[in-house]
Parts: sequence; structure tokens; C-alpha cells
Amino acid sequence: MGLLDDLRISYKPLAGFLVIGGAWAAFFAQMPVIKAAIGASDGVYGAVVLLASLGALAAMWLAPLADRFAGRWATPGASIVVATGMLIAAGSADLIVFALGMTLAAIGSGVVDVLVNVRVSEREEQVGRPLMNLNHAMYSFAYAGTALLTGLLRELAWTPAEVFLAFGGIVCVLAVIMLEKRTTILPVAEPGKAVALPTGLIWLGGGLVLVAFLTEASSEGWSALHLERTLGGGPAEGALGPAILGLTMGIGRLAGHVMSSRLPELPLMVAASLTAAAGLMIAGAAPGLIIAYAGFGLAGLGVSVIAPLALAQVGRVVPAHKRLAAISRVSVMGYGAFFIGPPLMGFTSEILGLRAGFFLVGGIMVFAALVLVPGLGRTVRSLQDAGRD
Repeated sequence: MGLLDDLRISYKPLAGFLVIGGAWAAFFAQMPVIKAAIGASDGVYGAVVLLASLGALAAMWLAPLADRFAGRWATPGASIVVATGMLIAAGSADLIVFALGMTLAAIGSGVVDVLVNVRVSEREEQVGRPLMNLNHAMYSFAYAGTALLTGLLRELAWTPAEVFLAFGGIVCVLAVIMLEKRTTILPVAEPGKAVALPTGLIWLGGGLVLVAFLTEASSEGWSALHLERTLGGGPAEGALGPAILGLTMGIGRLAGHVMSSRLPELPLMVAASLTAAAGLMIAGAAPGLIIAYAGFGLAGLGVSVIAPLALAQVGRVVPAHKRLAAISRVSVMGYGAFFIGPPLMGFTSEILGLRAGFFLVGGIMVFAALVLVPGLGRTVRSLQDAGRD
């Protein structure tokens, strides 16, 4: 079986990855103009996105309920919610309306994220092949392509509302593609029985996904602002930052898809974490656009495989009836990055400058390499040994 076979096996959840990748790329590539339209400072903007992220956290926690209530309509419906929320936020000049739109988009994105990751984990079990990195790679390529296209549309004087109207039409097509032929409820614990999850696995796996998403959010969400405001780039040059990050993340995840079946995953995660840390620090210290692009590219290559491999480790080691709950909990922790990231970068930028924010996140990546990855490895081995006894 080859790459095309793997894409065919997972094309329905893949459509969900394309929705959330494209949505956030289009938003972050327009962040400078959207932020200017609502008249928010770095700190205020960070606080508003922080509040919106609470919606994503709640949605991810309740994703199992959404799956049981809506069945095969859950993921397509949540995708429409993402597009609607983005359109409201991008078309607003009012801070409160912007916050409401972002909250709606974050809620839909949280549900889509959990359900597509669980569907991919299920397919991995069914076919006995790694698929998580491949699907996350397609997310990254969608992110890169959308960021580039959005930058070009900005140069052509498209407004954020016009961009998201066009995006909404694409989402409607993807929603039809991801619709399952019949309702398939993801397996959960038997009624009346509590789902006892391995605490260490959830905390360590969730911590790694959180750090990876924090790096992604910091680079995706603030790279355009850094390139335009700190280094004097134009709109297209600013949009190139998120595009390079998405492209290199896609390349890294495709490489991870190939290497994960040939190399030990945990040493790969350590090396990737240190590479991402170096890239962020290079981007933060960059004297000009070219060095910053190189830094963001290196950060994208490094961070690309961390979250997919952590999610795959969790999905692989827990029983099928615990998988939805486990990935939901890990995803909630991971999306804490969008809860922590905006105020962390916003307030750090306001006090010390935007460069300092990238150095801070780079230091957190070093902590992940030295503490979280080895801890996850020990926990996984312990659970595997217990399962064999």
C-alpha cells in the first residue's frame, strides 16, 4: 500500500483537517488587518482570543456528546459552524462581535479536531498502518496554500469578509465529502460504567500536544505581525510567514509518515522538539525577512511531527472503547495552547517586544524535549507491559 492508498482510506476525516487548516490560515494571514479593524492592542487582542478559546476547550470536552447526538452530521455541521464564525469575526469592526464570531469558530473547530483525529486513529487500527502524520501533513499543506492565496487576495484588495465568503463555499463542498454514508457512533464505555483513563498518559500526551500547538499558534498567529511590524514587510511578505510554516510542517509530516514506521518514534520527537526550539529562536533574533523565513521554516519542520505522534501513541495504547474519551482529553489539553498562547505572546510582546515571545516559546520546546517526551515513553512502555501481563 502507498501514499494514495493511505489517502483513500482516510479521505473523509481528511476533509475535516482541510477545513480547520484552511480556516485558521485564512484568519491568521489576515490578522494584521483584522486586528486593525477592531482597534485592539496586542494585549487586548490576546485577551479576546483567550476568551474565544474557552469555547474550543468546552467543545472538545463535549465532542463525544456531539458525536452521539448528531452522528454522521457532527463533523460536517461543526465545519459549517467554523466557516460561519470566521465570517462573522472577519467582517466585524466591533470588538464584541469579533469575540462572538471567534468563539463560534473555536467551538466548531474543537469538535471537528477531536472527531477527525479519532476517526483517523480508528482507521489506523483497522488497516494496521500509521495515518496520523499523513492527515496532519494535509492539514499543513492546506494551511500553507490558503495562507499564500489569502496573501495574494489581500494584495488584490479583497476584504476579510470577501475571503471568508469564498471560503464558506469551499467548506460546503468539503462538508458533503466528509459525510459518512451512515451514522457510525464511535465506541465508548458501557452505559453506567465510568471511563477510567491512564492519568499519566493523558497528562504527558496532552502536555506534548499543548507545547506543539503552542509553537504552532505562536508561529502561525504572530509570524505575519512579526514580519510586517518588526521587520517592515508588506502584506504578501507577512502572509509568507504562515505559508512557509505550513509548507514545512506539511513536508515534515510527510517525512514523519514515512519515518514513523522505520525509526523509533520517541527519539524522533526529541530531535523534532529541539529543532523547533532552534527555529523559533532564529526567527525571534532575525535581523531581516530572509533569516526570519528560515527560522519559521526550521520551526515548522521540527514541530510538525510532535502532536501527530503524541496523539497516535495515546490512541494506540488505550482500548477502543476508551479512545474517544482519551483523545478528547488530550485534545482539550492541547487546545490549552490557544488559551495560553494569545495572552502569552500578547503580553510578552507588550512588555518585552515580539521577539521575546518567540524566545520564550522556544525555551518551552526545550523543556518538552528533555522532560515530556521521555516521560511519555516510560508511561507507554509501562502500559504496554501491563497489557501483556
